[in-house]
Amino acid sequence: MSIKSINPATEEEIYSFEQISENELHKKLGNADNAFDRWKEFSFTQRADLLLAAANYLEANKKELGRQMALEMGKPIKQAVAEAEKCALVCKYYAENGEKFLQPAEYKTSYTKSMAIPRPLGIVYAIMPWNFPFWQVFRCAVPATMAGNVVMLKHAENVPNCAQLIETVFRESGFPDGVFTTLLIDHAQSNKVINYRGVQGVSVTGSELTGKTVAGLAGKQIKRTVLELGGSDPFIVLKDADIAKAASVGVDARMQNNGQSCIAAKRFILDREIADEFIELFIEKAEELHIGDPLNEETEMGPMARKDLRDELDSQVKATVKKGGKILSGGEIPLGRGWYYPPTVITDIPKDSAAYKEELFGPVASMFVVRNEEEAINLANGTTFGLGASLWTKDTDRAQKLAQKIESGSVYINTMVVSNPALPFGGVKRSGYGRELSDVGIREFVNVQTVVVG
Repeated sequence: MSIKSINPATEEEIYSFEQISENELHKKLGNADNAFDRWKEFSFTQRADLLLAAANYLEANKKELGRQMALEMGKPIKQAVAEAEKCALVCKYYAENGEKFLQPAEYKTSYTKSMAIPRPLGIVYAIMPWNFPFWQVFRCAVPATMAGNVVMLKHAENVPNCAQLIETVFRESGFPDGVFTTLLIDHAQSNKVINYRGVQGVSVTGSELTGKTVAGLAGKQIKRTVLELGGSDPFIVLKDADIAKAASVGVDARMQNNGQSCIAAKRFILDREIADEFIELFIEKAEELHIGDPLNEETEMGPMARKDLRDELDSQVKATVKKGGKILSGGEIPLGRGWYYPPTVITDIPKDSAAYKEELFGPVASMFVVRNEEEAINLANGTTFGLGASLWTKDTDRAQKLAQKIESGSVYINTMVVSNPALPFGGVKRSGYGRELSDVGIREFVNVQTVVVG
């Protein structure tokens, strides 16, 4: 079977790859097993040196790697180059800190010596999405390999070239064969990978359905999982906030990556005293965004990654309007080639509508007006998701107390939610479990082995 890559800006095929055979898959799994036996014996210094080599490769080739991201999933070229730079940053971060994070811990007991020593598990299987085709993979693979594991990747089917290029980064940086392997496989083959004896952990970034399916399969095999799934992140603006700044950042927080980000602000929860001003400023900036060819340096927003994703988003918007929602800006698929969708603002959103209950994975901002802080927090928590949240107020002491009432994996006060190598990243509720990045993330796929000297 061919795995095809389609340029979302032109709707033309740009790459085609053949799915690997069952025999090839078996060989690659065995190769990863053998690679783990060698790789786990590498010192932290040796692993760190290779990560630094990967960082250098990413930085030296960031323009071409960024171009391939832009071609394959429609990300504006400036954002794509920045993504390659961020991947270099995470390589440097773990090269510098990985050994420190995985030092043995000593405990005071009645024994002569008591220690807890982090040890690698084996093969970590990464099932990754298309929206950040390099970053999502690197934020999983870098800490996993620094800990001594090896990684096998099943990437989203619409970014096969990016998947191949990521393996190239590891290979050209000097990593031993089999430490990082890209698998061009279908779902049936993916299930076989999860069942393979050498696979000891599975990391998934994707939809809620994908998370449920994979976690169920891995659970039957008693294998560890980390799930980073959907989000319906609230962007709460209280009446004493800097409204102009909140609106400006809010547009970036919603429209980044063409609106296709799990941690994008999706529900704007506004105090009624400032709601009109915020919405007016938000629409003004959103309508100024330069929409066009992702390869153009001036482009701020490109097309959505696939036609079915755009159609689903448009259907959710229309269903919300049918229930009584009101479109203040955008909301119509433009004429011409490419899977573009305009920045869209919806208000008067009924509780039984798609924009209220579902994640809108595209450039659509849902506006909600509340009377006070209590209503804002209740609305923020009134979703099955809990990935990130942004809270805007000049009273930062009060904000830190309010943050503890918000059900989410992270709360960013007076700034937008981002992922940072130094900070734990992940969600609660149906946004998943486990953490990536920081000292917490590198310990997700290790065995903390207790060693006691009597």
